[in-house]
Amino acid sequence: MRIIDRIKEDKGPLGNYAEQTEGYYIFPKLEGELSNKMTFNGQEVVMWSINNYLGLANHPEVREVDAQVAKDWGLGYPMGSRMMSGNTDQHDQFEKELAEFVMKEAAVLVNFGYQGIMSAIECVVNRRDVIVYDKNCHACIVDGVRMHAGKRFSFLHNDIESAEKQLIAAKKIADEQGGDVLLISEGVFGMQGDQGKLKELVELKKKYGFCFMVDDAHGFGTLGKTGAGAGEEQGVQDDIDIYFSTFAKSMGSIGAFLAGNKDTMQFLKYNMRSQIFAKSMPMTQVLGNRKRLQMLKTMPELKENLWKNVTMLQSRLREEGFNLGRTNSCVTPVFLSGEVPEATHVVYDLRENYQIFCSIVVYPVIPKGMLLLRLIPTATHTPEDIERTVTAFIAIRENLESGEYKKRELKKQVLA
Repeated sequence: MRIIDRIKEDKGPLGNYAEQTEGYYIFPKLEGELSNKMTFNGQEVVMWSINNYLGLANHPEVREVDAQVAKDWGLGYPMGSRMMSGNTDQHDQFEKELAEFVMKEAAVLVNFGYQGIMSAIECVVNRRDVIVYDKNCHACIVDGVRMHAGKRFSFLHNDIESAEKQLIAAKKIADEQGGDVLLISEGVFGMQGDQGKLKELVELKKKYGFCFMVDDAHGFGTLGKTGAGAGEEQGVQDDIDIYFSTFAKSMGSIGAFLAGNKDTMQFLKYNMRSQIFAKSMPMTQVLGNRKRLQMLKTMPELKENLWKNVTMLQSRLREEGFNLGRTNSCVTPVFLSGEVPEATHVVYDLRENYQIFCSIVVYPVIPKGMLLLRLIPTATHTPEDIERTVTAFIAIRENLESGEYKKRELKKQVLA
């Protein structure tokens, strides 16, 4: 079958429902300033679905710098790839500041998080190397691993016994081929909120001697005494060989970086194809993100306010008997008993009747018979937002337990 004809017949697991879901359940259109409350479908809703952890996305000081940089430099400067014509002192300085903040020798900027870690994985390994990774790693890591021409093994999520078993097999193959093992985990797993067992993996590193890469997108800025992330939180930052994070979570922006020793970062800088053949990060992002980093370093009250809300939200939900799984981060998953068809009713009810906007996850991402409501608390949320949300969740749970949602027909989106 020709490609175009095949696409017409099968639009994919989500695309097949586009007519019924687009604009409401999928690709919803949020309006207003990025904050604890936004507008959806003509109503103000409490927003739990944006990764604006520290409230920097719309902070007045950030907005002022973003606007001034755009006025001074425009959106285009510098032009060309960084290697050829797009490097500046500001890029170099930002990398130094990032490296210092996460306690590494050097850092390298990448334009986007998803693209950045994919290309970094592809760059550092060759066909003789073997990759071992946590099976719950983000899609960007999985896609990066798929690009690898050599062997790869996944271990059960946060299961150190499983990780060691896969390491033994990987190490044997790597030694036979004259290669090495790259082990990849996350600082915080963004769906269910549990931190990667970095400390235990470091113990395995001492035993088996692999290269250790950590994606700390949700830990950077939110965990650790200074905000340097999950490695700092667990006391193993020095043992992470390749540290990665984005600016899209705690800094409420776009772009990402890698950090490690000077040799590794220089290798990435000169060999990552997605960077050496792509346009340099615009000055608007470089200077705007430098401002965000400066605020992250000098305004501890941002993280303090975040964790005040995290603690309040998670405590209240647990008091009411909700299952939050094993989260030990800001990510707040709420597990409910329910079937996939009931998910649309839950979403519709929350948005239209309780003015609560949060993400919902269903099978096959989580086991059958369960629904997951994923909340991202931020420094901008209020106690009122939290109480309103807990009250709504109690009502939703009652409807699920009583079978009320099973009686209802599928709610098609009603767009204002």
